[in-house]
Amino acid sequence: MSTQELGVPLNIRSEIVHQLAERLAARRQVSKTAAVRIALQNELRRLDEAVPLRDRIRLLQERGLSRLATGMEADKGFYDELSGNA
Repeated sequence: MSTQELGVPLNIRSEIVHQLAERLAARRQVSKTAAVRIALQNELRRLDEAVPLRDRIRLLQERGLSRLATGMEADKGFYDELSGNA
């Protein structure tokens, strides 16, 4: 046990959170404290690695704009031909 884990109580008053910690602890075969630590570390890592929505949209826009124009007009006839209704 590290010195960071000594003497710092965390009181969980939510029965649902307590049950989730117990379930994770049982599945990982660790203590409830370790299960909470693992869950918090994983969530923080997930947030750190997440790509913001504006960046994801920008990537999609760039990919779409990088396509060469076909010169075809996307009108009713175009969509009818695509769907086999021409």
